[in-house]
Amino acid sequence: MKKLLIFVITYNARDHVLTTLKRIPPNIWALQNAQTDMLIIDDASKDNTFELIQTYAQTAPCSIIIQKNSQNLGYGGNQKLGYVHAVQHGYDAVILLHGDGQYAPELIEQLSMPILNNQGDVVLGSRMMYKFDALKGGMPLYKFIGNVGLTTLQNLMLGTKLAEFHTGYRVYNPKALAKVPFEKNSNQFVFDTEILIQMIDTKARIVELPIPTFYGDEISHVKVISYGLNVLWATFSSRFQTISWFKKPQFTYSKQAETQ
Repeated sequence: MKKLLIFVITYNARDHVLTTLKRIPPNIWALQNAQTDMLIIDDASKDNTFELIQTYAQTAPCSIIIQKNSQNLGYGGNQKLGYVHAVQHGYDAVILLHGDGQYAPELIEQLSMPILNNQGDVVLGSRMMYKFDALKGGMPLYKFIGNVGLTTLQNLMLGTKLAEFHTGYRVYNPKALAKVPFEKNSNQFVFDTEILIQMIDTKARIVELPIPTFYGDEISHVKVISYGLNVLWATFSSRFQTISWFKKPQFTYSKQAETQ
C-alpha cells in the first residue's frame, strides 16, 4: 500500500478554502493502491481561514494535520515544511494543492498516479500544453505572454522541452525531493523554479499532464516583474555552477544525487 499526502497551502483564503477542500473527490480516500492523508498549513492568515480549516478537520474523511504558522513564511517557506514532512514520514507521493481553488482538486488522483505507479518522479499539471485554452480559462494576457516567454527562455537555457515551468499544481516523489537541497531555496514564489531546476539537474523523471485553467476572484500575491526577474536569475545562475567562483548552495548537489 502506497502513501499519498495531499499538502494544502493557504493564505487569506477564507472565500475559497472550504469549497476547495470539499471538491476533493471522495474516491481519493478509498484508492485501492494508496492510503491518502492530508496536511494543511495556513501561512499566518489575517482572516479566519484557519478557523474554517479547523471546522473542516472535525469531519474530514481522512487523517489530517493542520497547523498555522506564527509568522508568514512565504510560498516557498511553506512548501519546505510540507516536503520535509513528506520525506520524514515516508510518503510515496506528495501533491501540492492551493487553497484558493485555482487548481482543480478533482484531478488529484490523475496527477498522482504516474508517481504512485513508478512512472515518474515529478508530475506537472500544465495549463499550457494547449496554450490558447489558458486564455479561454481566464488567464490574463500579460500572464500568458510572461508564462510563454519565460518558459521558452528556460527551455533554451536548461535544454528542456517543458510546456510550462510556472504551474503551481505539482506532485513530487519524496525520494526525489530527498536528493536535492530544496530547504536552501527561496521562501518566495521563485521556489517553484528552483526546485524544478533541481529536479532537472538530478535527472528526475518529469511528466506533464494537461489541466484546465481557472482564474476567478482569488487574490494573486505574485509581483509579476520581480517574479520574472527572479526566475531568470535563478535559471541563469544555475547554469554557472561549473565555475568554481560561482556557487549557489541550492544548485550544489552530491555526486550521488547527480548520477542516480
